Amino acid sequence: MEKTIKKSSLSISNNGLEKKPAAKRLEVLKTYKIYIGGQFPRTESGRYYIPVNAAGEKLANVCLCSRKDFRDAVVSARGAFSGWSGRAAFNRSQILYRMAEMLEGRKAQFIEELMKQDSTKSKAEKEVNLAIDRLIYYAGWCDKFQQLFSAVNPVASSHFNFSVPEPTGVVAIIAPQQDSLLGLVSVMAPVIAGGNTCIILASETKPLCAVTLAEVLHSSDLPGGVVNILTGKPAELQSWMADHMDVNATIYCENNSEVQQLIQQKSAQNLKRVFLCRKELGKP
Repeated sequence: MEKTIKKSSLSISNNGLEKKPAAKRLEVLKTYKIYIGGQFPRTESGRYYIPVNAAGEKLANVCLCSRKDFRDAVVSARGAFSGWSGRAAFNRSQILYRMAEMLEGRKAQFIEELMKQDSTKSKAEKEVNLAIDRLIYYAGWCDKFQQLFSAVNPVASSHFNFSVPEPTGVVAIIAPQQDSLLGLVSVMAPVIAGGNTCIILASETKPLCAVTLAEVLHSSDLPGGVVNILTGKPAELQSWMADHMDVNATIYCENNSEVQQLIQQKSAQNLKRVFLCRKELGKP
């Protein structure tokens, strides 16, 4: 007589076979690394944290960056600045357009990650589509903003005098903390379209799309060091980002008045430009 044994774990004892329920599988969380100089290192501090969504589900193991990671990113951004700013504007435009193409090809992954981070499917699709459109928008601006913002200045002699916009240099960015993808793209794209390099601190609670975007950048012909993406706590890094003497500008995308004042005070030490983005960047 044949006996059918259902799938379950079995253990042998003196009394024969005893059925035990199968143990629940332990989920292996993905470890999201940071992006510095075109590479994907782990944080030098060895620290990490596990963000959770509204349902209490663990999202991933995410690097908790330190001051040393930020310094390494600044060195990388400074090294890439001359090459990136010296490229033809049309070539920068091609690379931003390539980013949009690569992001289009990985829409499903970004939508899934946004849904893990408490977004609905319709909102996630809209956010990814807007991020792609925004990259294409700034790709078109790369070789056009000089024509609009340059000027011929009147002079009292027989020669011409022109004012032409030039790249600022290395820009430190604290990205919007309430969305994972669109806000980050909205501050990154205009910075690199103008020939600058940047270090971006992604959202602390919604970091998944930021690190996945680094994989998109890595495959988009973007030179290493032009964009560097860190993860961690703004409270730990915002002071050093505003204080570093080799950073030329700081962008802060939150409405905390105390942090805004801190950044403005520390930026005065080497006359950094400070941009406070008070509007919601996650909107069209």
